[in-house]
Amino acid sequence: MTNAPRDYDWGSTTLIAALQGRAPSGRPEAEVWFGDHPGCPAHVADGRTLGQWLAHEGAGTGTPERLPYLMKLLAAASSLSIQAHPSRAQAIEAFAREETEGIPRDAPERTYRDENHKPELIVAVSETFTALAGIRDLHDTRRLLSLLGAGGQVLAVRLSGADAAAAVRDTIEWLLAGEAAGVIAQIVAAAAEAESVEFAAELDLIRRLAVDFPGDRGIGVALLMNLVVLRRGEGLFVPAGVLHAYQSGLGVEIMAASDNVLRGGLTPKHVDVGELVKVLDPTPGPVAVLRPTPLDGVSRFAPDVPDFALTHVVAAPGQEHLLDLDGVAIVLGTIGEVTAGGERSGTGVALAPGEAVLVTPDEERLRISGAGEVFVAQPGSASAAVSAAASTS
Repeated sequence: MTNAPRDYDWGSTTLIAALQGRAPSGRPEAEVWFGDHPGCPAHVADGRTLGQWLAHEGAGTGTPERLPYLMKLLAAASSLSIQAHPSRAQAIEAFAREETEGIPRDAPERTYRDENHKPELIVAVSETFTALAGIRDLHDTRRLLSLLGAGGQVLAVRLSGADAAAAVRDTIEWLLAGEAAGVIAQIVAAAAEAESVEFAAELDLIRRLAVDFPGDRGIGVALLMNLVVLRRGEGLFVPAGVLHAYQSGLGVEIMAASDNVLRGGLTPKHVDVGELVKVLDPTPGPVAVLRPTPLDGVSRFAPDVPDFALTHVVAAPGQEHLLDLDGVAIVLGTIGEVTAGGERSGTGVALAPGEAVLVTPDEERLRISGAGEVFVAQPGSASAAVSAAASTS
């Protein structure tokens, strides 16, 4: 399967091209999608979209008409929008409400475009991958705010309530409602002069966001979030309600098949403040970074969701890996040349970096060989062992 990069302003001009071993196009290349999402479906060898192939060829292979997940290469050079996603129950209720209100599904002000949740997992492919995720411990945030003058003091006071989660929710709502423009301007001005060894990366981020998103209300929200740096092969899982905004680096991302996004700034797109704070998880604290324990070159990321699991396979010459199939799998090459295919058919496809192949469940097991690495997307399995040990960062 192949697909063309999607050009978004926040995309890197070099990371995807370097992975694929070609000259840069000169444009920001942000994402390459591998799946049947109608917005940008992958294409099979005969030119059909993956969705067309599934509709006509998938019968009898155990392959569903629609995949439960979408896999991507994601290459960020500047911040994506701050966002959170609803739980499935929240999505079902809110989708029905917007349908009743008659809001067209493609309208810019439409928030819920389907009835599904959208948990996400990203694994770093570049040496580092930087993200904002979750709400920083408020004691640490208040120390950061102490460096940011009168504007920082205003935010610190708002975050000083006895109920930390309620204080965070109220502060985010205040920041995004448009009443905090003066405070954000004061913070940006103070950040230009502030110095700190402990918070050097956070101050650099504020300065960069002020250039990329001048006057954006999301700069204040970003101040409250954990700045997380993933090393190559480490992952970050984002469940329902958790604020996140990827910042820089190349990663393999997998998510449930949904378009439901609640934005919280750093974007010109629609920000539904009331709906965001309704689904928001405002609990402060560090986020878990997944650091898998490889077994014979195989590391499995299996969050507690039925939609997807992701397996990272490092293949060595003369070594063959056999992986059980929990459903339809997409195998994406990222280094070297690796051959992947089904066990029953005995055929394989040689994958260069940036190329992918779909393997249907009737193959029973997936066979991987060669020299390099691949990522394997599959539906989640309730019985699957989770080899990714979580530690805080």
